[in-house]
Amino acid sequence: MNNLFSGLAPATEAVLPLVIIVLMLGAALVCLCAGEYKKAVYWGAAAVLNISVTF
Repeated sequence: MNNLFSGLAPATEAVLPLVIIVLMLGAALVCLCAGEYKKAVYWGAAAVLNISVTF
């Protein structure tokens, strides 16, 4: 069976993970501004983990 995304360029396949990474970094920034440092570290680490898995 053909993969649904087999004909897409690599940049197109990375759009959704990139949006998720940007949202996680935004959440980390909001938590930093609010003084919630533990949550900021959590969201920053989640973004780094997604970057390492995606790229």
